[in-house]
Amino acid sequence: MIKGHNPILGMDFPDPDVIRIDDTYYMVTTTMHMMPGCEILQSHDLINWEHLTYVFDRLDSTSAQKLTGEENIFGKGMWAATLRFHEGIFYILFVANDTQKTYLYRAKEITGPWKKSEVEGFYHDASLLFDDDGKIYIVYGNTDIYLTELKSDLTGLEENGLHRLIISDKGNKMLGFEGSHLYKINGLYYLFLIHSASDKWMRREACFIADSLTGEFKGGDVLSDDLGRFPMGAAQGGIVDDGKGNYNAVVFQDCGAIGRIPVVVPVTWEGEKPVFGIDGKVPIEFELPSLKEGAEYAPLFGSDDFKKNYFKEENKDKKNFGCFGLKSFWQFSHEPDLSLVDVDKKKGILKIKTDKICTNIHQAGNVLTQRTKASDCAASVTLDAANLNEGDSCGLSIYQGNYIWVGITKKDGKLFATVTTFTSKENTWIVSKDQGEEIISKEIEGTSLRVKISAHFDKNRDYAYASILNNEGKWEEFGEKHELSFRLDYFMGARFGLFVYSTKECGGEAEFSEFTYEV
Repeated sequence: MIKGHNPILGMDFPDPDVIRIDDTYYMVTTTMHMMPGCEILQSHDLINWEHLTYVFDRLDSTSAQKLTGEENIFGKGMWAATLRFHEGIFYILFVANDTQKTYLYRAKEITGPWKKSEVEGFYHDASLLFDDDGKIYIVYGNTDIYLTELKSDLTGLEENGLHRLIISDKGNKMLGFEGSHLYKINGLYYLFLIHSASDKWMRREACFIADSLTGEFKGGDVLSDDLGRFPMGAAQGGIVDDGKGNYNAVVFQDCGAIGRIPVVVPVTWEGEKPVFGIDGKVPIEFELPSLKEGAEYAPLFGSDDFKKNYFKEENKDKKNFGCFGLKSFWQFSHEPDLSLVDVDKKKGILKIKTDKICTNIHQAGNVLTQRTKASDCAASVTLDAANLNEGDSCGLSIYQGNYIWVGITKKDGKLFATVTTFTSKENTWIVSKDQGEEIISKEIEGTSLRVKISAHFDKNRDYAYASILNNEGKWEEFGEKHELSFRLDYFMGARFGLFVYSTKECGGEAEFSEFTYEV
């Protein structure tokens, strides 16, 4: 048996959908504006997971997806995919909230290659069902949940096919039903949904059951538990079996600035009804069997010396180097312009060049990121600013709507170690154009500097602070602790980010080396 602790992973993997094929579980989660996108993880026990593949490198290459000018897709992009396997084909379907389109990817192997198409229409938080009668259905919506038959080629709605409202949560001023997950189990149809209590914010998992797709879906809430993190209930996800009749749900929980973290919930049965948790609660400590003895897992985060990669070469190992030839735990914010990014494998140097004028880090192109990990983590990197232009800044950030970064800024022909922080006063959905506040600045000798950001996450307070490596080789705190928060402008958990941007003249270049991740 494998021991688990909820929430699992301690990292931002929202909107999970999980299936099992033989001895392997596959999970797809939301990746928003990150590229490559639509990440698939694999596991043999639901507790330990590793990266398997990305479904796409680029989506539609729109100007907003490429972060052109002030355009962006922060908080949009790819949301809440459904993952299904039917008659030897894997299917992934999701919407992108920037293009207002529904995308369908198909592959014979879970690792791809994935063939892209579109389903006419926009289907929020959709779930696919391949029914026993050969027909295909989609369940989707917010507050009002619809069941609709699709064409056999999955290009759009079947003319004169079944289309009906099956559940409504009208009158819920907090969050109406969404996050559909539909299954057929032992001849019955099970629909799992997320919503909030109507009188206060508290995520809940609901389940409705019908004996036919034309029949009434009956049910209600099956889980209302915050794991001691009031009022952040664990919800939104489906159930999956282990091949021996045992079921578990995989949902997520809001965990503050670090994001939305997966939670595993045991599911038992009272007749036809699923029962979530133990005495209505999610177990913090639990055990599950491994479907593959001796399974080992690559970490979902890590250090990088930039010496092992396939950047701008034939990628011979996409599982481990799935980010355009960089290690798979990296993702770029938005679609990168690889003509502005280079890697010197011999020296172990990542180089990023600017090609536009920015007011803050939100507009910076080619920001290379990876997730932070609860409850304490830190990252450090060596910067070389020899090729910065006047007004340029480069460095290491906690990459989120409310951010902190530490790095080097070129001012009046000189280089300064700088910490900049920002706390938005805008509506939580709006990405600010504010320049942030430079809280400390100190001229440096030479052109290089080793910097570090340490992050702390718990249910009472999330914060990060910066350090620089002094001449004695010791870390010295630089500036003050900065409060972190989850905002809907990015709609993602805090990440470490490597960046450079220009405020006066394009063409400056920053170099990054010896990236170290600590937990």
